[in-house]
Amino acid sequence: MTEAHLAVVVLAAGNGSRMKSATPKVMHEIAGLPMLGHTLATASSLGASYVIPVVRHEKEILESYIHAFYPNTHIAHQDEIPGTGRAVECALNVLPDGFSGAVVVTSGDVPLLDVNTIEAMLDVHLSSGAGATLLTAVFSDPSGYGRIVRDDSGSFSSIVEHREATDEELEITEVNAGVYVFDFDALKSALSAIGTHNAVGEKYLTDAATEILKSGRAVQALQVSDNWLVAGVNNRVQLQEVSAELNRRICEGWMLSGVTIADPQTTFIDITVSLGEDVTLLPGTHLKGITSVGRGSTIGPEVSIEDTQVGEDVSIIKAHISGSVIESEATVGPYSYIRPGTHLGAGGKIGTFVETKNAKIGAGSKIPHLSYVGDATIGEHSNIGAGTIFANYDGVEKHQSTIGSHV
Repeated sequence: MTEAHLAVVVLAAGNGSRMKSATPKVMHEIAGLPMLGHTLATASSLGASYVIPVVRHEKEILESYIHAFYPNTHIAHQDEIPGTGRAVECALNVLPDGFSGAVVVTSGDVPLLDVNTIEAMLDVHLSSGAGATLLTAVFSDPSGYGRIVRDDSGSFSSIVEHREATDEELEITEVNAGVYVFDFDALKSALSAIGTHNAVGEKYLTDAATEILKSGRAVQALQVSDNWLVAGVNNRVQLQEVSAELNRRICEGWMLSGVTIADPQTTFIDITVSLGEDVTLLPGTHLKGITSVGRGSTIGPEVSIEDTQVGEDVSIIKAHISGSVIESEATVGPYSYIRPGTHLGAGGKIGTFVETKNAKIGAGSKIPHLSYVGDATIGEHSNIGAGTIFANYDGVEKHQSTIGSHV
């Protein structure tokens, strides 16, 4: 299928009240990105010509993020009619007249869903000529999920929402994972046929699959083998569980790529981080944002690094570093606080109880202990003695200090 015949709808209009947060649910972060960011990254990787996030609650916050990081998407607004079916209907209105092909529907709160799974769904959908293909999973505790009802031959029959299921249907452990591929024309026709005659007065997207089946088109149900891929997040407990699983996968991936991680359970790595071969991460290491660590460096224990470039063969112990550059063979810590704008040259040292900010420290220069260096330039191979304070602020203005080389 060419990208001109593929659209991806990302549902992000829900209220997320169970998160009990002023932050929209899909904007809660996992491994350095909002959940919506993970989903939009996956959707964009499919090469679709139309990626359509659907927003409603706190839409200004979501729109600001989408415009900043995914400007090529086409935002749809859900109106006052509730339900996932109505959300998708609003998304279809964004598509141009004459569009035909497949429509993928996923949710902004399913951050671990990957491209390979969606592509497998597309393959099944297109090869079978189905009107709809949906992803299912088998859960030991399916509470809250819509159940997949199959006929005697094992073919898909319907989806029954948990609140409307009979006692017999509640015993079913195969559930709707909330990820779909639809034929555009079949979906549009089905949505026009369904209403809000259910327990909560919503227009269910799940009813579209049943309508498509009634029309004579096949509906395929593909069971996922890894339930984490379709794990949704509705509260803080689930947020932590999914975060922990993604971090485990990130750590495992780096270890298989030549990084030593002494304790993955206490090591946290954002998905945006880059690590070289033979990097060693000791317990309590947190690597955040756009951070890179060069070959052979040892980080930790108890180190937090954010938006920082670390060179090769660097040693960092018990330190907090943000917005800085640490060049190769430098040493930092323990108990160092390195603030944005710090640039530590090759072979340099920032030691115990040292704070720096907007400081350029030349190659081989050392600030071993008990010092504050702010708004300063220090040349190469100079030594800043214990207790040195760069008084860069007079209460009104900041002032720059310069120390030469070999001082």
